Amino acid sequence: MPKETFDLRAIAVGAYGPSLFYGVATGAILPVIALTARDLGADVATAALVITLSGIGSLVTNVPATLIATRFGERKALVGAALWCAAAMFLALAAPTLPVFAAAVFMVGMAGAVFGLARQSYLTEAVPPHFRARALSTLGGVTRIGVFAGPFAAALAMSGLGLDGAYWVGGVASLVAAALSWRVPELDVPARGASSRPGGAALEAVLAPTVRSVMRSHVRIFVTVGIGVLLIAAVRATRQAVLPLWAEDIGLDASATAVIYGLSGAIDMLIFYPSGKVMDVKGRRWIAVPCMLIMGTALTLLPLTDDAVGLLLVALLIGFGNGIGSGIVMTLGADLSPSPGRPQFLGIWRLLTDFGTMGGPALLALVTALATLSAGIWSTAVLGFLGAGVLWYWIPRAAPGSAEPARTR
Repeated sequence: MPKETFDLRAIAVGAYGPSLFYGVATGAILPVIALTARDLGADVATAALVITLSGIGSLVTNVPATLIATRFGERKALVGAALWCAAAMFLALAAPTLPVFAAAVFMVGMAGAVFGLARQSYLTEAVPPHFRARALSTLGGVTRIGVFAGPFAAALAMSGLGLDGAYWVGGVASLVAAALSWRVPELDVPARGASSRPGGAALEAVLAPTVRSVMRSHVRIFVTVGIGVLLIAAVRATRQAVLPLWAEDIGLDASATAVIYGLSGAIDMLIFYPSGKVMDVKGRRWIAVPCMLIMGTALTLLPLTDDAVGLLLVALLIGFGNGIGSGIVMTLGADLSPSPGRPQFLGIWRLLTDFGTMGGPALLALVTALATLSAGIWSTAVLGFLGAGVLWYWIPRAAPGSAEPARTR
């Protein structure tokens, strides 16, 4: 597609509207899952386990999500995932017992896997390579805006409905996401089209890529750049835990912690588009490596802070580092994914990031239990610096669609 013919605004509502409302839906319930579990009789440890069920649901659904997207197409996958999420919200709202509520949280994770894969696959196909990073960075930024706004919408609803208000917001926002997804134009992907040749459909079924074949043919990518994105996910997931934990450790109250955390999130949301443009013009390494170096440096400094001002400065640095990396994992996955076989590749890609998302906080907990919280935070900083090295070495130097040839190792 010629560069001058593409206008992101032409697909903006269909591409980003569902993600905005889906982000609102998931963000609305994040602060109250543990509280609802406690109301249903869970102790603290069990409530923490219930929270992890969303991540587990996503983890185990990543590969099946590829089958859904391949079989039905991205548009129907988006609609189905949003409706499944809405069903989970209303099930949580009406859950009479803890096991039923836990099942609803697991369903939210399942829906997230399908929705995330379908929206990434859709934009990868719809947007030309020279604009890809801006499109996917904007997708990441819009989703973060939704997740950021979700708790405020939930707080407003809970002022009149109690904890149920959060799930009402989640359910309604999910239905809006489903309605907007239905308006997304279906992509004309040749691999999904019916063959005009005699016996063509049967032949294509035999030749269609499978998750196993895609994994086998792209194993070098998964053990190089894939390890880098796993480390990105690990650091990102852990940064969300260390700020409130360290704030408590130095004696800050809940309101001060919330303000610092919110300001860090605000910086995170505001810089996604410029970073996407840098990736499109200069190459992916110009953002991926600084993202990890900045977060690694901020995490190194975090245990050295002892008051609100110091913690705020470090939190802003963490938010900036994470913010410039908005969309980097999706962009790298889109760049490296084959066609046909893109949904299968992206399903494995998301599986790697989910392993990182769960592994990072697990490492923090383990090192903290064996040593101190400071040691746990510094271990996460090491992951950041390690990720920067891996990404610098393995990411192709040039951006797709640029004049400079991409050189890989």
